[in-house]
Amino acid sequence: MNHKPKVALLVGGTSPEREISKLSGKAIYEAMLKLNYNVIVLDPAYGTKQPESIDLFFNKEDYTEISNRNYVEAINLNLFEGIDIVFLALHGKWGEDGTIQSLLELRGKRYTGSKVLASALAMDKDMSKIIFKHQNINTASWLAIDKNGKLNNELIEKIKARFGFPCVIKPNDQGSTVGLTICNNESEILSALNLAFDFSEKALIEEYIPGREITVAVLDNKTLPVLEIKPKHGIYDYECKYTSGMSEYEVPANIPNDTYNKIQQMALEAFNALGCTGYARVDFRLNNDMVPYCLEVNTLPGMTSTSLVPKMAKAVGISFDELIEKIIRLSLK
Repeated sequence: MNHKPKVALLVGGTSPEREISKLSGKAIYEAMLKLNYNVIVLDPAYGTKQPESIDLFFNKEDYTEISNRNYVEAINLNLFEGIDIVFLALHGKWGEDGTIQSLLELRGKRYTGSKVLASALAMDKDMSKIIFKHQNINTASWLAIDKNGKLNNELIEKIKARFGFPCVIKPNDQGSTVGLTICNNESEILSALNLAFDFSEKALIEEYIPGREITVAVLDNKTLPVLEIKPKHGIYDYECKYTSGMSEYEVPANIPNDTYNKIQQMALEAFNALGCTGYARVDFRLNNDMVPYCLEVNTLPGMTSTSLVPKMAKAVGISFDELIEKIIRLSLK
């Protein structure tokens, strides 16, 4: 396709990551304007009541009432007529889990990122880890518990026997460390589970891996340089992710060559094991013995000023604008 395709940029959504999606969306929108794309912006959470002013899409305050039901009405809008590609700047549940992807498939529209099944598998941390284990991709030990399950002595004994304390408790299908707690003893488990269940019907109880925060982007089935995150807190939490100055980043990461290569290999294996396409970011913990543990795959990683994929792309000479161009072209192939 030699001409510039017409793009619909989807931002916002209804997940707890709505605000971050707006930040990603604004950066992507500005890049597409520089690239001379014909772009319209839509927020599926607004349904048929889309703002006329571009600025209203990116404001912290919502323009009108938002709901999941509005997604169906939004995808049915005539605004999608003539659109060549939908750029998904959505994050978290309802945007990254195959839901919006399914609606776009039904509408016959191409979109950025992974397809329906890969998106759903990557968002479901329990299913991802089952696949990682089956494919011999090293991952932290874990237990999954449904919301209607009970915290009893049997579960506590399982935690102690499997990995002990500290352990990580988080929602099974959220991103950006939303609802995540590090439990140092059994007295903290109940409140941690209750917090996780505020965001999901299933919680993941996971072995805590002491060590370093590592991530790798995959773009067009090739890995970008390995990046190490050095958060001001003990863990790369929501504040450290999205507050300027709360984390330092080293890319390429200063780790032994064999470990570096192993992490890149594991990232590509995880990406392909889930059936991902286009681009994604694969997160790891690297323990003190230089053993990497694959945590999860993010199929629609952040594109804000502090986001990791743009930092990794920049390390190999790919500017933010060029990265957006590559993602669009990949998705149109």
